[in-house]
Amino acid sequence: AGPRRVTRGKRRQGRLVAANVASRKPNGAGEKKPTDLWSSRFLYSDLDEAVTDSAEFCVLPPPWEVELAPVFDKDANEPEFLQAVTETLQSVGPLLRDDPKRVETFRRMVEPERVIIFRVPWVDDDGRKRVNRGFRVQMNQARGPYKGGLRFHPTVNLSILKFLAFEQTFKNALTGLPLGSGKGGADFDPKGKSDGEIMRFCQSFMTELYRHVGPTVDVPAGDIGVGGKEIGYMFGQYKRIVGSFDGGVLTGKGMSYGGSNIRPEATGYGLVYFLSEMVQRKDVAPSLAGLRCAISGSGNVSQFAAEKLLSFGAIPQTFSDSDGTLYKETGFDEADLAVVCHHKNEKRGRLRELEGHAEGWEYFEGMRPWQVGKGYDVALPCATQNEVSLEDALALVQKGVMVVAEGANMPSTPEAVEEFERSGVLFGPAKAANAGGVAVSGLEMAQNAMGIQWTREEVEERLRKIMVDIYDKCDEGSKMVEDGSLRIGADISGFLTVAQAMEEQGHV
Repeated sequence: AGPRRVTRGKRRQGRLVAANVASRKPNGAGEKKPTDLWSSRFLYSDLDEAVTDSAEFCVLPPPWEVELAPVFDKDANEPEFLQAVTETLQSVGPLLRDDPKRVETFRRMVEPERVIIFRVPWVDDDGRKRVNRGFRVQMNQARGPYKGGLRFHPTVNLSILKFLAFEQTFKNALTGLPLGSGKGGADFDPKGKSDGEIMRFCQSFMTELYRHVGPTVDVPAGDIGVGGKEIGYMFGQYKRIVGSFDGGVLTGKGMSYGGSNIRPEATGYGLVYFLSEMVQRKDVAPSLAGLRCAISGSGNVSQFAAEKLLSFGAIPQTFSDSDGTLYKETGFDEADLAVVCHHKNEKRGRLRELEGHAEGWEYFEGMRPWQVGKGYDVALPCATQNEVSLEDALALVQKGVMVVAEGANMPSTPEAVEEFERSGVLFGPAKAANAGGVAVSGLEMAQNAMGIQWTREEVEERLRKIMVDIYDKCDEGSKMVEDGSLRIGADISGFLTVAQAMEEQGHV
């Protein structure tokens, strides 16, 4: 029998996801070109340019066709998840080729240990009965309790949560802390909801989730749409149901009931610490001082990344939301940042409302940060997955960007990453660069277990050391293969750490 063909679903949110190699012509003409999974990439094209009845395929060489083909068969309708798996496989593929026994380990690694899907009924302020869908993907428990955030957003689906949980496996391993991996959330949109509606939803959500979590089992945290308020509501409901104060069951808690200093700032601060290591150790510049930085997003990660950039003397020039980009050529200073934070956090406003707030404040409707401005040195995508396209990458290269560090999860498409690396742009992958959040979550768990609370200075110094250590692991991993990079090194280091734990515990 010849090599196995793996067909893939085509339609997903207005995009065509073509798996790893070429598309077959609709009439069957043209020769297929088998390609090793790790030397190929996902290809994206507009759906209206695709032939409706075309079929995508990838040809897997033995023994990979036996071990990995089922992933592409069973999860063909989950493009975000398959994108994450394929990108990682490209990095660790050479290791699997040299040690085929570890193909089985990778195969187990991509299969969640447990997926929980449940109904979340709640009542809005008008007395109408509503229902949403809740999820928890418990991905890997080889190195510790499942650990990963909860996301409340209307786009949440199983594919996105599996991709996030899979990425979390490697990210958590890179921190060096004893953490497994998971992710969860619901297709609930907290925007425009009253505090009462959010509280009732969170209580209903935890009424089911409590069965599946615990300090040594699964420790959720926040993510998009889930901040300190939502964590507080869920913790209160958990405590009410189980009848005990298990502080370690959630992280991102308020300081008044077992939270950690620096937790809200952790992802943004950690991103900048990692960026600083990239810039200095790769001889991009002596320091971050004076570097022009484009930031996407205007939420938690973006705000605290800008705050830490300012402390290093860098120049944050942009913020963005789903409607457009706010730009200041001379850079936003501390006072400007305070205005942006108040507008987004307290007023829940849109950035367009800040146009002309002060001299030099410009707003570009419908445009991303990468498309505005005269030139940047650093790009920090901090909004959402696949926000940086090939077109955006080309624009950033044209604007002189020297470094890209990912603050969001998988914000750059494979084509964008390829363009950055082809053009000599230093690239810091999300699973390393944005690991600060889960790192401080791990530190919060440690503080809860010991019944203590470290000072702000203690936590931040521990965070800084973890991010430096993560950079070291990425750099070391990059040297294990030919033409390695920080992206490849992050995948390799994370894979080897988790693989060792899994293999030592048997085939479970």
